[in-house]
Amino acid sequence: MDKYISLDIGGTYIKKGIVNESGEILKHHKEKTPKTLEELFLLIEQYILQNSDTLALTVSCPGAVTDEGLIQGASAVSYLHGPNIKQMLKARIGLPVYMENDANCAAYAEIWKGAAKDRKDVLVVVIGTGIGGAVVKDGLIHRGANLHGGEFGYMLIPTKTSENGVTWSQIASTKALVKKVAQQKQLDASDLTGEAIFDMADMGDIICIEALEAFYHSLALGIYNLQYIYDPEIILIGGGISERNDLVDRIDGKLTHIIELIEDSTVKPMINTCAFRQHANLLGSVYGFLREKELDILDIN
Repeated sequence: MDKYISLDIGGTYIKKGIVNESGEILKHHKEKTPKTLEELFLLIEQYILQNSDTLALTVSCPGAVTDEGLIQGASAVSYLHGPNIKQMLKARIGLPVYMENDANCAAYAEIWKGAAKDRKDVLVVVIGTGIGGAVVKDGLIHRGANLHGGEFGYMLIPTKTSENGVTWSQIASTKALVKKVAQQKQLDASDLTGEAIFDMADMGDIICIEALEAFYHSLALGIYNLQYIYDPEIILIGGGISERNDLVDRIDGKLTHIIELIEDSTVKPMINTCAFRQHANLLGSVYGFLREKELDILDIN
């Protein structure tokens, strides 16, 4: 069975794995992200030598990845941005190289083996310090004209205090939740976490309970908008918050309320949490490679 080397490059760690064509992770390992581009290349070359029976290298990384191999934008791994990483890797390792944005790889993992399996039109919303995600159309990632497909956090949400509204990230990310509760409790936001807010709400803290009600409502507003903009089969929620057992039910309740108030609104978003977390990007980058190879749209020269 064909095997592939898969890398997930993060700001702190790089994950390495061997994934076969059936989506099985045969082995995996993580280590500190190299400090320089040359150190990264040496790490990759060594791993390929240790696994010489693999057929391609697939890479999940931060930033907006062009077809040519440039990684636009900025991230904690600054040396990725600027040089043509894809072409440099091809020249050094002599294998086909596939590269994709990390959120898009997470979406591909869901399409391949997760909560979006056998679906074609899917949105993945990743909630953390901001809100990002991915757009899947006909089983493939839709990157957009400016490689901003899936940047849902920039969507504007109306508020009473802002003429133009605020971005979805500013009111519906975990960072926004922490900031709001910290202000109300007159605390330093660095001393508070989203997990602590959920715990305090469970213990009856009124400030946290009300903040979470507003938080869920803001999430539902954005999800409602996305449903009517794109009309996906399902909207999947990722990020640390997706581990909350009551997340889907709480958002679903807010969606029901919104739809009841809007005349002629008949389509209720189907939502669920992502199935994969820790190893999603290792799986997703391999699936992206296989999908584009199957469609004969992969540049492997």
